[in-house]
Amino acid sequence: MARREDSELLTVAAIRKPKREGPTEYLFNERQQIFNLRETTKSAEKYSRIARTALRKKRPVWVSIDRRRPIIRRIDAPTSEETESFFKERTFVKEPDKVVKIDVDKIDPTTFNLVDYYLKFKVFLLCKRVVPSYQKAKEIFDYCAQQSCHLPGPHDVSPCIPFQYVRDGCFARAHKMRWVITTKYRYCCEKVFSFANEGNDTLAVRADKWGGCCVTWWYHVAPLIRMRTHLRKVRFPGMRSRWVTFELAMVIDPGMFDKPVLLSTWLSAQQNTACHPDANVSKYSIQPGSAYWPANYAGTAFGTDPSYTSTDSYLGLYSGMVTCP
Repeated sequence: MARREDSELLTVAAIRKPKREGPTEYLFNERQQIFNLRETTKSAEKYSRIARTALRKKRPVWVSIDRRRPIIRRIDAPTSEETESFFKERTFVKEPDKVVKIDVDKIDPTTFNLVDYYLKFKVFLLCKRVVPSYQKAKEIFDYCAQQSCHLPGPHDVSPCIPFQYVRDGCFARAHKMRWVITTKYRYCCEKVFSFANEGNDTLAVRADKWGGCCVTWWYHVAPLIRMRTHLRKVRFPGMRSRWVTFELAMVIDPGMFDKPVLLSTWLSAQQNTACHPDANVSKYSIQPGSAYWPANYAGTAFGTDPSYTSTDSYLGLYSGMVTCP
């Protein structure tokens, strides 16, 4: 994550005009929040032009953001040397998995969460060590949740994970949890991304854990684990029943929930129309755990953070912030 004083070097994912009255929305691949440009700024037109040029040419921009509100203070163009260095340091997922368009309201949770039956993503072939039970999944969840920055330390993980601030930084929280799951527990860990990238779709949740205010994003990401579970299958009268084993897709997201939840539950929670009239999940995707943040608006490319340098930097940045002031 490149910085210059109070600015960050970011790539523009999209610039969109809301269908209702309101300011233009500026979306960045490296930030899940939806931002507006401070229109009262004399240089607003200039900043908008720089952002639109960067989007068209697929170049980064220096962005100064108000830390308390999703407001852009300033946008500047980087030098050619800064741009060259930016792209030289970037790494990407070599073969990202598919992105799937979805109507969350039509999900059948009895089948959707079954990895072998419904969720046929190639990424699942990369790792076979799945979580053996719900008890172990809950243990993993509880351990991650205990690393929250709002809880008194010392924490086992450094830096602490700011679950108490869910307005932004999901990519860093998810990546740190991926490190915990794969290094401390030695289980497979994929990432699930949700996108609001069609029309005026917006991901909207009510942060009930942190005061009940509404939070909006253009994408969200969390660790996904495969959990083995058993179901007793009953046969015809007079015949012995037998156990059937299958894998469920479970999401670890202590910023939103108090326990591991089914993938369908996680997606549905992001369509709170009481928080935003256009709350809708456009698409979702399950990617390898190395996927850090999206590299384009379509969600077909993903950046990585193999050294966890950006991860730890953002965790530190948000460590003292709160969701609902």
